[in-house]
Amino acid sequence: MIFWLCISLFAVFFLLSIHPFVTYPLTLLPFRRSRKAPVAATPMPSFAICVCAYNEERTIAEKARNMIALADTVPRCELFVYVDGGTDGTFERLQPFADRITVVAGEARRGKSHGMNVLVEKCTADIVVFSDANVELDRNALLELAPWFSDRSVGCVCGHLVYSNPDESAMASSGSLYWRVEEAIKQLESDAFNVIGADGSLFAIRRSAHHVVPDDIIDDFYVSMMVLIDGMRVVRAPTALAYEKSATNTYDEFRRKIRIACQAFNVHRLIWPRIWPKPALAYCYVSHRLLKWLIGYNLLFAAIFLLGALLAIFPPAPVLTVVALLAGAFGALLALGFGPAQKMLAILLSFAGTSWGVWRSVRGDRFQTWTPTPSARTSSQG
Repeated sequence: MIFWLCISLFAVFFLLSIHPFVTYPLTLLPFRRSRKAPVAATPMPSFAICVCAYNEERTIAEKARNMIALADTVPRCELFVYVDGGTDGTFERLQPFADRITVVAGEARRGKSHGMNVLVEKCTADIVVFSDANVELDRNALLELAPWFSDRSVGCVCGHLVYSNPDESAMASSGSLYWRVEEAIKQLESDAFNVIGADGSLFAIRRSAHHVVPDDIIDDFYVSMMVLIDGMRVVRAPTALAYEKSATNTYDEFRRKIRIACQAFNVHRLIWPRIWPKPALAYCYVSHRLLKWLIGYNLLFAAIFLLGALLAIFPPAPVLTVVALLAGAFGALLALGFGPAQKMLAILLSFAGTSWGVWRSVRGDRFQTWTPTPSARTSSQG
């Protein structure tokens, strides 16, 4: 009896762990239909590109040049950068571009969400494009985003993020693999229903669809989810490319996962009352977002119940001996620098960071401000 109870609970938690990556995409396949970018039947919309920066002295000049290159591809494009009370030379590095970019300097640190609210309030464009300071956008990104907005039901368009350094470390490699899977799932969502949440590297919304974001939650997820809640579509433009350097340091990525998960779960508590009455949206949201934040806990419970099932039919000594041997073998492979073991550790630490971030959200923590990830930044060339 105990064995079957434990093995059943193991199966439940294990299936919950893999559902966001395996069974959820499979359930989307029957509803998938090819969606090509519509041919724009209206004049090219006006754009505004908005970026927030804190202590990005090493990358901000390169970002400014990238923004100007994009603006030159369309008839009308406003450029804005909010400097969030930085302590380095970010503001000074932007001064040579003052003729093209409106730079807003915050007197004190208020966080990215506050900065984006300020910039959206200042712009007058039809379409607001959000991006991060350390992200390089393909020169044709605006031209690839624009046609999707000719469909009046579309309120948000997500770009396609590519990590440019997958071979630098086990953490970078696992992060790049995870993101390739994530982008594939987003494309399935876009073809079948809606993309559940945008990524801050590159996404665009109708300015009329913007909701003011509370200062202490993550802006990209909140803004794009509010578009869905308001009844508009969120789609993916696979040819609108953004390039970012993934974190190569395990501690950097662990800390980043904690912050993002905490902010995202804080968003969850705000929007869930408006999601659950919409069955299709609720299913996709729980499958792609909520269960993904809980993977660490589900894997832990699956392991505990599997161990319980084994102890129900075998003596404790051999079971615990095998567990110790497997743990020791894994540790030895890590010590020898075995690549697959290092990648597995990086994945497990990412799940652990996400789980800790959810716990910090539940206990009431907030991450209003952020610190750039050192191992994901490169020096500007100019």
